[in-house]
Amino acid sequence: MKHIDKLYIGVFLCLLSAIVWGGMFPVMEVALKVIDPFYLTLFRYAPASVIFLSMLYFIEGKSSFKLEDRWFSVWVYGSVGFAGFGFFVWWGQQIIGGFHGAVVAAAIMATMPFMGAVLNKFLNKTKLAVFTGFAILAGLFGVLLIITKGNIVLLMSLKLSLGGDILIMAGAFCWVFYTMGITKFPKWSPLRYTALTSTFGFFTILILIIIMTSVGLLRVPGVAAISSIWWEILYMILISGVLGVFAWNTGNRIIHPINGVLFLNFVPVTTFIIGILDDRSLSYIEYIGVFIVISALIFNNLYIRKKTI
Repeated sequence: MKHIDKLYIGVFLCLLSAIVWGGMFPVMEVALKVIDPFYLTLFRYAPASVIFLSMLYFIEGKSSFKLEDRWFSVWVYGSVGFAGFGFFVWWGQQIIGGFHGAVVAAAIMATMPFMGAVLNKFLNKTKLAVFTGFAILAGLFGVLLIITKGNIVLLMSLKLSLGGDILIMAGAFCWVFYTMGITKFPKWSPLRYTALTSTFGFFTILILIIIMTSVGLLRVPGVAAISSIWWEILYMILISGVLGVFAWNTGNRIIHPINGVLFLNFVPVTTFIIGILDDRSLSYIEYIGVFIVISALIFNNLYIRKKTI
């Protein structure tokens, strides 16, 4: 009975993280109209890293702060995961703009398991299954339907928007790379990995923003701008940042990533539900695109399960 209860907890945590991440993109739609994606990334991870470090100290103690000569790996994974994801995804969503940008970002996030399969093939020299290859192509087709709203012929003419799509995909790859990094730290808890990498990632974000601001590429947001979106910033820090990441890492530790990735389906579903409740205009092609992405992910997950049993 205890095993079943623990399983339910794992399922709940993975579902919770997917739902709060699905709500993250509509929230960012509002925030990106006021503050640039780079400073928003800083405002998100500065407090989040402090919260994670505090949790680590009280839960695992001072000994868990030791890097064990892994500082370079921690810095690489933290920088790619937090700076790469934040900068690229929010910048891309800002370029696309509107609720359509939120839908595109959410749909691309749902393809992360496919990105993981591709990265795993190149990094660990594993063979990519033919079925998974077809699932990846189907998922990409679904994303293309969403991006172009069904008019794929116009894809080459959407140069500016396409740049945003590519940035979001790059950010998603960054997060997949970061997620795969936890396997390189088998003796570390998910909290320890998250706390230390987020801290190193924060310092990378801070240094890059100082450089970009000093050369005139960025401007420091004013107090009025920050206070006008305080709720959105709070959501990004506490809900999608701390709660989402901690719930995801803990839930996957309980039910295993092969089951956890299935819950990424709920990211675009949540974004769509928010759009419907908010009376947003969504085309039937966008619905079809999300359905294709989710179906490809589910069937590939079932295929992997069958092979591992």
